[in-house]
Formats: sequence, C-alpha cells, structure tokens
Amino acid sequence: MLATDQCSTVREMNLRDERQGDREPVRTVHLQAFGDHGALVADLVDTLRGTITPDTGISLVAEDAGRVIGHIMFTPSLLDAPRRLVEVQVLSPLAVAPEYQRQGVGSALVRRGLEMLAERSVPLVFLEGDPGYYHRFGFQPGGVHGFRRPSLRIPDAAFQVIQFPAYEPWMIGTLVYSQPFWQHDAVGLRDPDN
Repeated sequence: MLATDQCSTVREMNLRDERQGDREPVRTVHLQAFGDHGALVADLVDTLRGTITPDTGISLVAEDAGRVIGHIMFTPSLLDAPRRLVEVQVLSPLAVAPEYQRQGVGSALVRRGLEMLAERSVPLVFLEGDPGYYHRFGFQPGGVHGFRRPSLRIPDAAFQVIQFPAYEPWMIGTLVYSQPFWQHDAVGLRDPDN
C-alpha cells in the first residue's frame, strides 16, 4: 500500500491488524514516539487491548520491511446522549517511530482505520489531538457540534469528532471515555505546577 503525506515523500508499507507477536514492537514504537510520556502511553495501549474485540475496535500496525514502524488504536467508548447511550469510538493513541515520521505513515493508519469504522456503521469517532493534523481527515471541533468533553483538562481545540453516515442528529451529549483512559490518567493535560 502506498501512503503520502503533505510534507513528505512516498513510502511503501504494509498496513495490517496487530497480531500477538507485535506487542513488544508496538510498545517500542510508543516509547520512542512519546518520549517522556512513552511509558504511560505504552501501558495504556496494553490495557486498551483488552477492550477490543473483532466487532468493537481496531488495532493496526504499519510495517516497513517486516518492521513495525507505526501503530493506531480505535477503542469503544460511550456518548451520553439525551435519548440513550451511544456506542462510539476513540482514536487514541497514534504513534510512528521517530525516523519514519513525516513520511505518511500516521496518515495512512488514520485513513485505513476510519475506512474500517465507516464500514461498521460507527456513528462517531472522537479524539484529543492537534487540529492542524487531524482536520485533513475530516475531524472538526467537537464543541461546535454539540458534544461535550469528558474532562475540562482537554483543550477545546483538541477535542475533535468526525461524523459518519450512521450518525443521527439526536446523537449529541458528553463523551464518556472507557475506563482504561481514567485508570492510566491519560485524559487531557495535567497542570505540572499542581
């Protein structure tokens, strides 16, 4: 599969579902990509794996010459809508090995995951991230569309959503992250001075 990014060259890579034998290489990618926060993110990934079934989430890797160079997860969460709870997905985390960044690896993982979720009739996908990066995939500020952040520690601009054809207008409300995000204190930004 070929992937391109706006500021990079074209790379040939293989995108596929994560396998049991990928756990350590995936952990290494997160440790490298997230620097000082790498251990927190890698531990979150280990816990989030337990929330994924073939019908309720996605864990994809990107390979180059048999080496895992990128990883993305989409995991189940809930939207607390007035009518009822709605099953949604959260894109988190996304990591690319530093020497492969800005070469289209992350973009290819995001696009493939979103394609898969659209086929599954998922109504909404949420994330915390850089709007400058995720806007290219169709993500928009969540607050503008009537969605509320699960924590005040998430900056307004970072709280983003993409709506798929299964979305219905009554599906508004508060995103409720799955328990692993709270267990690992991986929601929003902590004030380092407090």
